[in-house]
Amino acid sequence: MNPQDSFRIVVLGGGESGVGAALLAQAKGFDVFLSDKGSLTEEYRGILAANNIPFEEGKHTETIILSAKEVIKSPGIPDKVLLIKKLYEQGTPVISEIEFASRYTKAKKIAITGSNGKTTTTLLIYHLLKSAGINVGLAGNIGESFAKQVIDDTFDWFVLELSSFQLDNMYEFKADVAVLLNITPDHLDRYEYTFQKYVDSKFRLLQNLEASDDFIYFIDNEPIALELGKKSFNVNHLPISFLKKEKNGGFFQEGILHLTRNTRTFDINANELPIKGPHNAINAMAATLASMAVGLTDEQIKNGLLTFQNAAHRLEPVAEINGISFVNDSKATNVDSVFYALNSFDTPIIWIAGGLDKGNDYTQIEPLVRQKVKALICLGKDNSKLLSFFASIVPVVIETQDVKEAVQYALSFGQPNDVALLSPACASFDLFNNYEDRGEQFKATVRSFIS
Repeated sequence: MNPQDSFRIVVLGGGESGVGAALLAQAKGFDVFLSDKGSLTEEYRGILAANNIPFEEGKHTETIILSAKEVIKSPGIPDKVLLIKKLYEQGTPVISEIEFASRYTKAKKIAITGSNGKTTTTLLIYHLLKSAGINVGLAGNIGESFAKQVIDDTFDWFVLELSSFQLDNMYEFKADVAVLLNITPDHLDRYEYTFQKYVDSKFRLLQNLEASDDFIYFIDNEPIALELGKKSFNVNHLPISFLKKEKNGGFFQEGILHLTRNTRTFDINANELPIKGPHNAINAMAATLASMAVGLTDEQIKNGLLTFQNAAHRLEPVAEINGISFVNDSKATNVDSVFYALNSFDTPIIWIAGGLDKGNDYTQIEPLVRQKVKALICLGKDNSKLLSFFASIVPVVIETQDVKEAVQYALSFGQPNDVALLSPACASFDLFNNYEDRGEQFKATVRSFIS
């Protein structure tokens, strides 16, 4: 790689991670070029121009890209793209922004992945550390680019949310604390519809861990347990379970979170936590163990847990109207997330679901729906799959393509103590810009009914 100034780096993708990577590459003396097949936002175009970083948009000029010594690829670009295949075939290293930035930071790293719950857990760990006075940064699949923050490298710790797409192009990256929450079928189109390839991607999180590093994981998740049965990892294992108490790790029993890391223990009642439901007990146990690894005191951990506010669109309370609690869980774009959501309530549920189906198999939530859902409001352009599956299971099933009408139905079907839950199980792009847009429209509509 030396001399650095003769080493040409090409960044593919001009979003937050790509522009951050280009800025870091320039700061480290590399000759860097950014290419985006789409169009850049005005903000990113301005940043690149102000820093005299050459870029192109609306195309990928192959002669420039294929001449690179190393390529930093946006996680949104799949490996099956012809240009990426050509880079691999000629032996050009293709890495992620996270991999690149990790070369230049002195900070210790807590890395979190999982099919569901990773944003909540990442934000909770970040809140715990920050509220305890730790000099900590937040990056990865959330917030400001990791690479951009590494330019000044002022933090002692980073909390990184990592998707499987980011992990795919990470090779030398090493976490000090690794958190694996769960693995359920998702994004299989990127993995040739082979679940094992998706599992392998998630387990890349462990690839460089050392014996002194902590590995926190939910052992009750079958794919994680099966994979750990095949391979051994020489790390400090901290399994989390609802079923079995281990010497080290987390155990949830009779409403109490029991945490043990080496010789230290910490307990807290789940009822005290601002985030509810069994899935959030897992998230809270993972975050607590990570905080214990950093060295937070019991008082600091408890204070952080009790003062946490979750991100929007994740089982977010919206309002209570006529005794009906409206909850926005628009981020629930797969069946597994809906399972966790339905499990979080003990009162009758009016379930608002629908959108672009991702190959959903609803059989895993059928028992919960039978037990808990009194009405299903299908909110989507094509509700045929939801309608056909649940018509004989839920007492009332109705469809609409209008958020206001969905809320009106919920008010007409609901009674005091019921929950009206938007937890779609589907992508949002049929009627909305994204899941945030869907959630914001839902919240605004619900609040418009408050007299």
